Amino acid sequence: MPAPPPPPRQFPVDELAALAGVTPRTVRYYIAEGLLDRPEGEKRGAYYLQRHLDQLLLIRRWADAGLSLERIRELRAGAPDEPPPRPVRPGTVEVWSRVTLADGLELQVEPGRAGLSPAQLRELVREVTAAYRRVRSPPQARQEVHGDP
Repeated sequence: MPAPPPPPRQFPVDELAALAGVTPRTVRYYIAEGLLDRPEGEKRGAYYLQRHLDQLLLIRRWADAGLSLERIRELRAGAPDEPPPRPVRPGTVEVWSRVTLADGLELQVEPGRAGLSPAQLRELVREVTAAYRRVRSPPQARQEVHGDP
C-alpha cells in the first residue's frame, strides 16, 4: 500500500507575507477587501496554504502592473487573466534595463511592465544571445545544425 501524501505545507501569516514580499498588515487588508481568501483555522490557529501564496503573488503582479484594487477584484472574480497593458503617461518615470548582447545589438526591457522576474530576464538574454549567434553563424554551420538545404 503506497504511503499517504504528505500534508500540504502550512504558512503562518508572517511567513506568507515574507514569501510574497508584503507585510502581514497587507495580507490582512487584502483579506478584508475580499482580494485574498480567508485563512484556514481561526484566531491564533489560523494558517495559510500554497493557494493563498499563489493568490497573493498574482495580486502583487497585477498591482505592480499598475492595476487598481478594484480591477484586481474584478480579475479575481473571473475577468480575463492577463492584465491590460499599463498606459504610460507623460511624466512617468520608469527604470529600463539596457543589455548589450553584442557589438551593435542591445535589448531594452522594463522588467516590471514586461512581467519578468530577474531570473526570467536572464533567461531571455541567454535565449536572444543564442539566437543571435545561430543567425550570425556561417550558412554551412546552420545547414548542419538545422538541416536547411
